[in-house]
Amino acid sequence: MNTIIKSSENKKVSIDVNRKALLNWAQQSSDCCFLDHNNYKDYPGSLTNGYLAVGAHSKISIAIGEENALPQLQAWLDSNKDWAFGYFSYDLKNQIENVRSDNPLKIDFGLLHFFVPKYLFEFLNGGIQVVRSARNRTDLVKEINDYEGGQHISNTNRIEIKSDLSKAEYLEKIEAIKSHIQLGDIYEMNFCQEFSVNNFKGDPLNLFHKLNKNSRAPFASFFKVDQKYLVCSSPERFLQKNGSRLISQPIKGTRKRGEQEQQDILQKKDLINSQKDRSEHVMIVDLVRNDLGKICHPGTVKAVELFGIYSFEHVHQMISTIEGELCQNKNFTDIIKATFPMGSMTGAPKISAMNLIDHFEQSARGLYSGSVGYIKPNGDFDFNVVIRSMLLDQNAECLSFHVGGAIVADSDPEMEYEECFIKARGIHQALFGQ
Repeated sequence: MNTIIKSSENKKVSIDVNRKALLNWAQQSSDCCFLDHNNYKDYPGSLTNGYLAVGAHSKISIAIGEENALPQLQAWLDSNKDWAFGYFSYDLKNQIENVRSDNPLKIDFGLLHFFVPKYLFEFLNGGIQVVRSARNRTDLVKEINDYEGGQHISNTNRIEIKSDLSKAEYLEKIEAIKSHIQLGDIYEMNFCQEFSVNNFKGDPLNLFHKLNKNSRAPFASFFKVDQKYLVCSSPERFLQKNGSRLISQPIKGTRKRGEQEQQDILQKKDLINSQKDRSEHVMIVDLVRNDLGKICHPGTVKAVELFGIYSFEHVHQMISTIEGELCQNKNFTDIIKATFPMGSMTGAPKISAMNLIDHFEQSARGLYSGSVGYIKPNGDFDFNVVIRSMLLDQNAECLSFHVGGAIVADSDPEMEYEECFIKARGIHQALFGQ
């Protein structure tokens, strides 16, 4: 009879397996979530360890159009006080605020999906530890090393990326958004366009390895649910809970990395000194402070770092860190209801910006602009912002990705258009095998 390695932070067991072999074995399950911090040392605040969750003891999925998503989720969490891995799609907003989504959705991940894993692995200091397993250590290692499934193929078809907007249409919409800003309807709006690839037959896990290599990010993730996949290289944290402390770290402000060191330094200085970027950034910081103020003790919400500049593989980003002390009577879905969707992906004021997003964007965002993460048995959690990401539906042989940015009164439409492609550089490199 196999010995079950129980879920306990004090009873972790190290195993000597290749990381790629482990991920290849894991993705045979219909539920698989890999969260990788890529050993980032300079990210503001704490980065916990990477995790791989495989298989489902219990799970909950809420479809678009189904009501009471958050009450259903909270009831499920209350009955499963355990590790839980999952995601929220952007359109959960429609059950939080009086808003709607009428645009077509290319890849449907539903409103939310969470699962309690059968297997849980933790990545720490270059090693891999088993937190939970349905196999004893010897059998588990053998099963992983012997597994030869997985596709291990590249897309053999010619990849043709199509945008839902022409450049002329994009520029025209930016000007129209700026008109709403001038009228005072909004101060800032996050505007995105969707790109898609049809007849895509590539291996999602191979695509993740390429993206994670070319665009190493502190909130990378690979999520599989049935035949749908998220391949993500996000640099942004949505929300973390440590004890009673909540931390949100919005990103607003981007510059591409310079090819030479001196050029890179100048790009970074340009972002630091940009009044436009500071202006759009502080609007979102104020929005996040307001959101956290709904669920935190009065006087505890503060920006512990404002206008921090951090460097990633392809871009420099402006990041602030906002903290607050959570009120004792607030549960997980109370927190999500107060803060989701994240202000960095909407604009300000949030409701007006979301209404205009649905008006001006051509397609629904789906899981893009949503959040992926985990909840610990003690209630602590960490969730990212789903950006710099690809969504795949293997049954439909379809791949899509969104890119966008914040539009403010003095935004230059041509520069905003260029920024979209800067942010998508890592995705292009992964798709075209670079």
